[in-house]
Amino acid sequence: MNENAGKLILRVALGFLVLLHGIHKLVGGVDWIEGALTNSGLPGFLRYGVFLGEVVGPLLVIAGFYSRIGAWLVAVNMLFALGLVHKAELFAINPQSGALAIELQYLYLFTAIAVALIGPGRYAVNQR
Repeated sequence: MNENAGKLILRVALGFLVLLHGIHKLVGGVDWIEGALTNSGLPGFLRYGVFLGEVVGPLLVIAGFYSRIGAWLVAVNMLFALGLVHKAELFAINPQSGALAIELQYLYLFTAIAVALIGPGRYAVNQR
């Protein structure tokens, strides 16, 4: 019981928090991502992949419907975010707090990997 409740809390927290970023991009657009992609030698159309990692993935994770796949989508999205937007900050320390400057991005990445590895638990649409 407690393990399944913990998995539910982990899934909903990760999915909801990342989904908010996706909703922002649905409303505000993703054209700004094209520059980061092309500057890294990647095709600009990949900017639409952010919708997989920040909308589709989180919804799958929240529902517990193929949540492992959804969590991997979130994790890959976070790897792109780290590599394209935050690469200069990967090991930077925030002088005000002493913590990593991008600790939230790391938390999203590793939480997504954890959800992908442990699965959705009993309180899910399916067990995958």
